[in-house]
Amino acid sequence: MKTVKVYGPGCKRCETTETMVRETAAKLGLEVAVEKVTDPKSIAMAGVMSTPGISVDGKLVHAGGLPDAAKLEAWLSA
Repeated sequence: MKTVKVYGPGCKRCETTETMVRETAAKLGLEVAVEKVTDPKSIAMAGVMSTPGISVDGKLVHAGGLPDAAKLEAWLSA
C-alpha cells in the first residue's frame, strides 16, 4: 500500500487534488492511504513552497497547482 500525503491549507485546489488522488487510485485498482496535511509548519518542513503538494511514500513529487492526470497515474503506479 502506498502512502500519499496531500499538502495544503484546505483551499479548493487542495481539496480537488485530494479527490484526484483518491479517484486515480480507485481507477487503477490501487490501495492507498491518503493523508491531508494542513499544518503550515508541516507543509514547509516537507519542502512544499507552493500548494497543493503531493508526496508518495515520503518523496515529494508535486507542488503548486493541480497535478497532471497522467503524471498522477505514473506516481501512484511506480
